[in-house]
Amino acid sequence: MDTTKTSKRFDLHKFFKTTPGEGLQPKEVISYSLAGLGQNIICALVSSFSIYYFTNGLKIDPILVGLILLFIRLFDALNDPIMGSIVDKTQTKDGKFRPYLKHTAIPIAVLTVLLFLPFPTAEGSAPTPFITIFLVVAIYLVWSIVYTVIDVPYWGLSTSLSNETHQRGVTLTVARLLCTIGAGVVGLLVPVFTGAWTSGFFDDQGQPLPGTTDQISDVLKDNFWILVLVLSAISVPLFYLGFKNTKERFFNKEDVRPLKENLKLLFKNKPLVLIVISGILGSAKMIYMYANMYLAQYNIGAVLGDTKILGMAGVGLATIITLSNVPGGLVATVLVPWCTRKFGKRNTFIYSHIFAGLVMIAMTIVGWDTPAKLAINLVGLILVGVAQGFSNILTYAMIADTVEYTELHEGKRAEGICFAMQTFISKIGMAIGAAVFCFGLGWSNIDVNVESTWGMANKEGLNVLYLVCILVPGISMLLSVIPLFFYKFNEKEQTEAVAVIMARKGIDRHGNKVAE
Repeated sequence: MDTTKTSKRFDLHKFFKTTPGEGLQPKEVISYSLAGLGQNIICALVSSFSIYYFTNGLKIDPILVGLILLFIRLFDALNDPIMGSIVDKTQTKDGKFRPYLKHTAIPIAVLTVLLFLPFPTAEGSAPTPFITIFLVVAIYLVWSIVYTVIDVPYWGLSTSLSNETHQRGVTLTVARLLCTIGAGVVGLLVPVFTGAWTSGFFDDQGQPLPGTTDQISDVLKDNFWILVLVLSAISVPLFYLGFKNTKERFFNKEDVRPLKENLKLLFKNKPLVLIVISGILGSAKMIYMYANMYLAQYNIGAVLGDTKILGMAGVGLATIITLSNVPGGLVATVLVPWCTRKFGKRNTFIYSHIFAGLVMIAMTIVGWDTPAKLAINLVGLILVGVAQGFSNILTYAMIADTVEYTELHEGKRAEGICFAMQTFISKIGMAIGAAVFCFGLGWSNIDVNVESTWGMANKEGLNVLYLVCILVPGISMLLSVIPLFFYKFNEKEQTEAVAVIMARKGIDRHGNKVAE
């Protein structure tokens, strides 16, 4: 007997809380999570860097960018319940969730590349050509619809793999960890490459050389789409792994309902409604991550000039902001199992977000305009990363639990519409967060075509940018906990609900029929 292999296999089952040969298997958890890594490579490219490319590469006015993103993402968010209902009606030989991973991987990768193509721009301060704005709006609209088609089924699949709350929690923890890694890789690479491409256009104070803004735009247009192409190509096979190596166990093939009935089920699901309200109130808490390249280029650049940290300066220092979330995210990932057993999912979310909100308010009081203050801000962002890490895992796990709430009280299972609310929350967050930031960028009077607005000569404008990126997320963190004080569907109630549901269906915890 190969004892090494047996030991390794045993360890994997112990870690994932699975049983050899019965129900959910480690291979499924890993494959599902790798699909999440691919998905978040795509998501991070668009959510974190499309704004920067539109404003600094294509030179579209930031307020216009904010309006474009706000309306398209709100429109897209409203599509999520429709997509959730479509998923709930899907019946194929491959299941109801997995086929979407198979058929939409290549289209979403292609659309992501199209969004970063070098469309025409005007020289100097002339308005961006209408054709460029039209193409950006059209491609972004189609991209958002296709992304919904892959996003809702991906998260809904987690409820079909297992219905045991702790096993499901481990699955989502691993998936969210790899999702964070996917977003982190993009967050690290893009600023580094962008900084390298544009480094020759800045003086020793970190400010752009006179008359170089058109050249900066051109170099971004020439190179950005190539980097996006490479990263998007990496994501495609990861989606296929998620399709090939997973198995759907818990869904009702006969329970097909129209959208109207699904929406009624949604509003009867009180725990889910509270999570949605919490998500909307917390929609601005990630602004500092959307704005990392701007904070690095303008605020940090104005303080540090061309001083290099880890070999990076200017916009490249956005990597440091991205990295600041990594330690906290890792800490949260490690602590989630213990914290949820000790305090419960809801309380862990509440405690961590109150702490993070107060930290961001303290950062605002400290300010940003000296190297020492920037160092304090960096420590603050590391601490805030713990709450973000908890949120990335707990929100999905809590929504997964609410699937059983609906099935217990209404006798109907609606994974698609439930997880449509998770993507709804994410898109509302991206819509409001990106719009608030773009409006703040407009109010800061920083003009991509006017070099003098990039530094301390425009300190008042830089203060506006800083407050939008730090104070607003702190307030949003605190607001997000309010609805959860009324959330009562805890782990014990979910476990009891599963027991009742399985007894009704005559199945065991692995989805197998129980002999009568």
